[in-house]
Amino acid sequence: MRISQIGEFGLIERLKNILSSQLIGDDTAPIQIDSKTFLLTTDSMIEDRHFKRFYPPQAIGWKVISINVSDVVSSGGTPLYALVSLALPDLEVSYVDALYSGIKTACEFYGCQVVGGNLAKSEKISIDVFMMGKAERFVSRAGARPGDKLYVSGTLGDAKAGLELLLFEKKHYEEFELKLIERHTRPTARIDYIKHISKYANACIDLSDGLSSDAWHISNMSRVRLSIKKDKIPISQELYLFCKKHGKDPTQYALSGGEDYQLLFTHPKDRYNPFLDMTIIGDVEEGTGVYLNGELMHPEGFDHFKL
Repeated sequence: MRISQIGEFGLIERLKNILSSQLIGDDTAPIQIDSKTFLLTTDSMIEDRHFKRFYPPQAIGWKVISINVSDVVSSGGTPLYALVSLALPDLEVSYVDALYSGIKTACEFYGCQVVGGNLAKSEKISIDVFMMGKAERFVSRAGARPGDKLYVSGTLGDAKAGLELLLFEKKHYEEFELKLIERHTRPTARIDYIKHISKYANACIDLSDGLSSDAWHISNMSRVRLSIKKDKIPISQELYLFCKKHGKDPTQYALSGGEDYQLLFTHPKDRYNPFLDMTIIGDVEEGTGVYLNGELMHPEGFDHFKL
């Protein structure tokens, strides 16, 4: 049996069983030190898997910090420190300068700092970030309760459309296309939700692999059924324009597109905050599985080992 046969999440479950750790399975690992909760997470970006070398290096630096901050935010935390490990071919030094300029800009924006890392030589660029944050209250994927509403921040599917547009490598892009490209190359972790998630969310996950996949993590860990209403899924005007132009289904992009780094979370309806761009997309019910308009929905999001 090969890794591609069980996929990324099947492999994670096997490793979790080998290690017998109860801290594995969420966006971050909550570590108690004295009376404080610290959050640990790590994520990587690898050339030709997560980005192409022609992408602006400043954007790559921004993104690799943002995706780790997003994990901390989804656990109800605030980012503190990061370690950055680079594996590099013999690049122009100016490329690495620009990459770290993006990393620095992101850290300044999110209020965290890089405190070290590692360097190694490789055939392709690989950037690995380890991040530590802190939380007043750790929010897991496992706390969803029947009776909760299911919410999502922002709009979904934009990053997938942005990636496809980038790979077209056109000389000229329309304004709405450039906005979609930016949502793929320069996503912003939802730090504006930290207090809300920390105070009110029963369960939360960041949408890195796609709604159809990430919703299953909450369902499985919380042992609940999630019922999603298709017409409630928030879709941007830019994605509508893209799909109209190319004959695509925007809902399919919203369900299967990864790397939006929005938040999927649950809590009672009376905790709704009209000052945040949160949308109720469904309900948490007794049972198991994820359903779209009453039909069982299969995971279709990003998996590192599925070709």
